[in-house]
Amino acid sequence: MTQDALEWVARFRRYLGAERRLSVHTDRGYARDLAALVKFCDGAQLRDWSELDSQHVRAFAAHSHAGGLGPRSIQRRLSAVRSFYAFLLREAPGAAAAAPARRRASRRVTRNPADDVRAPKAARRLPRTLDADQMARLLQIPAGDVLAARDRALMELLYSSGLRLAELVGLELASVDLRDRVVHVLGKGRKARIVPVGRVAVAALRAWLKERPGLARPQETALFVARNGRRLGARAVQARVALWARRQGLGVHVHPHLFRHSFASHLLESSGELRGVQELLGHADISTTQIYTHLDFQHLARIYDATHPRARRKA
Repeated sequence: MTQDALEWVARFRRYLGAERRLSVHTDRGYARDLAALVKFCDGAQLRDWSELDSQHVRAFAAHSHAGGLGPRSIQRRLSAVRSFYAFLLREAPGAAAAAPARRRASRRVTRNPADDVRAPKAARRLPRTLDADQMARLLQIPAGDVLAARDRALMELLYSSGLRLAELVGLELASVDLRDRVVHVLGKGRKARIVPVGRVAVAALRAWLKERPGLARPQETALFVARNGRRLGARAVQARVALWARRQGLGVHVHPHLFRHSFASHLLESSGELRGVQELLGHADISTTQIYTHLDFQHLARIYDATHPRARRKA
């Protein structure tokens, strides 16, 4: 690819960070996928983005599959290509004040070559959850030092409010209103939402906030802090959750997102309010939330098999 073509990739990444405010993790994913596309184009001797057509994109998907990528990863790659070309089509049109390279690009890219290309369907994986008894056992953290108080508070909040890990570590002191029992969350795409906080989580947070001044640096505004007094990082949360799962003898791998899955599944089992669960999770599309209805059906199916006179198997 020419240097001018590569510059459009750099512009696209700046746009992702400055305007769409995507997370660092998502930005790195886009960077890897577009780097793979550039490498494919170089191998196909394509020099400019205008030369890429739908057949090339299909070949790129097939090449990715041959390289060992699964359907979900190929879907993500094609999504990155579609987003990049949507950016080119929107940004490339040249006004009078546009740079020459931008005016040239406007005459070249006229359609999105990834629009008609679909990745192979991936088998829908149901998220794993902890049942209510396992979750209760995990959260029975005995009173101890300041770190135990912090860990119990953050895990109670994860389960009580269904937060993503990035949302949890991004919380400020001002994000939590314990009197009204709500937390103000900044989710994906910088979308704000307000989520209730349960009674037990409120008590755990109050206990942590009494201990926090002895650990946090004077100017630190983060709700959860590490041993060094600064904001607690995502890796540290993952490590502490896994540590407590081992200490409590759960015998399964526990990670922060498992609290979110369990929150959604348990709430849906009890209420059946899919729209409400969607709002609490901050899902833009209800189809994302609907995966938990499959978990709910599995739960009901087990109850049916165990209790219905015509369903029970003979011993």
